[in-house]
Amino acid sequence: MYTGIVAGTAPILNAEAGDGFRFFTVDLAGFDGNLEIGASVALDGVCMTVVAIDSGKIGFEAIKETLDRTTLAERVTGDFLNVERSLRMGDELGGHLLSGHVMCTAKILERTEMGEGLDLRVSIAEESRPYILEKGYVAVDGMSLTVGCVDESAFDLHIIPETLRVTTIGQKQVGDRVNIEVDSQTQAIIDTLSRRIEVSG
Repeated sequence: MYTGIVAGTAPILNAEAGDGFRFFTVDLAGFDGNLEIGASVALDGVCMTVVAIDSGKIGFEAIKETLDRTTLAERVTGDFLNVERSLRMGDELGGHLLSGHVMCTAKILERTEMGEGLDLRVSIAEESRPYILEKGYVAVDGMSLTVGCVDESAFDLHIIPETLRVTTIGQKQVGDRVNIEVDSQTQAIIDTLSRRIEVSG
């Protein structure tokens, strides 16, 4: 589990294609305290398992399902990723609970600098539409963010300077894709209500 409070960013040192997967080496020096083989780390909001460790150079394998559903298929050597270590018992929950299971991707439609902050307009994919609610939560590339105005095709995000400082969101441009994970509690409530309506209807 994760909280959506990104600890920082890290560069991809190498990205290699395998037989149905991609192997990433990421420079996690500074994030790798007590990190072991088999541990979980969120990279751009995607829950990934550590498969190799070499003095801060950490290896991950992304299978076809992950590559099909997320932006990791587009990431190349030199790209920076948002990093969050998995939640430990007793840690402060500063964002909202996340699993690192990305539902879909979305495209940045508009980008407007607002003083030291940033406003973004992001497309809504069909599968995520019922769960994107104004003032609700959404994880974008692993960042726990509050949804602004919503219409049928897009939603707004208002990014504060601290988030821009710590994450990659400030480098995103119009046309770039981002990973989307919807709030699990919202998803459970809406799915339950939808099933009840179908049964009663």
